[in-house]
Amino acid sequence: MSDPALEAGNVTKSYGSLVVLGGVCLAVDPGEVVGVVGPNGAGKTTLLDLLTGTARCDSGHVRLLGADVTRLRPSHRARRGLGRTFQVPRPLGALTVFENALVGARRAARLRGQHAYDAAYQALVMTDMAGLANRQASSLRLLDRKRLELARALAARPRVLLLDEIAGGLSDPETEELMATIRRVNAEGAAIVWVEHVIRVLSAVATRLVCLADGTVIADGPPADVLASEAVQVAYLGGSVL
Repeated sequence: MSDPALEAGNVTKSYGSLVVLGGVCLAVDPGEVVGVVGPNGAGKTTLLDLLTGTARCDSGHVRLLGADVTRLRPSHRARRGLGRTFQVPRPLGALTVFENALVGARRAARLRGQHAYDAAYQALVMTDMAGLANRQASSLRLLDRKRLELARALAARPRVLLLDEIAGGLSDPETEELMATIRRVNAEGAAIVWVEHVIRVLSAVATRLVCLADGTVIADGPPADVLASEAVQVAYLGGSVL
């Protein structure tokens, strides 16, 4: 049996007396799409921070493609195959769309020359942004800013991709377009961990859902089973999450 593509082993994180994550375990297999849901303050973004190394675990471990990366900096994890998007896209507005993707290839993956150019262009093709390659990034609409955020991560050719509320703020048709893009990314072999408040989106794309509440995992399994769980219903203020 192969190693998980990404694994969090009993990770904890506190800020003073506030326990944000109280021992979370998560294993993501190669090619799997795992959606992470939970109410506000559940610890979802903090979990992504620990996985990428932008925050350090108080205890526990993180493994990427079988290697312990718990003490590695974000840049080193990126070079080993871990990519991430952020809730609020922040393109380099003075640069073109292609130049933004090129920055992702050069900085995250340390690609150079034609290898970097090829990776940047392929990422734009994958995200339907190649037609806007010469557009200044500051002029993009929200959907295209989110696509560019995704393209910058893909330009580093990640084996594991973390998405942080990438569908937030989009209309239903725009969300459908983004879902199709993410399915293509996954079909190319990348494992995906996707934090999202738009539950129907995760239910349609994810092979598995993990629900966090109060810094712990309260449900983990097929989307329909997780969303039907009484513990999950209670975590969402006692109401239906469907």
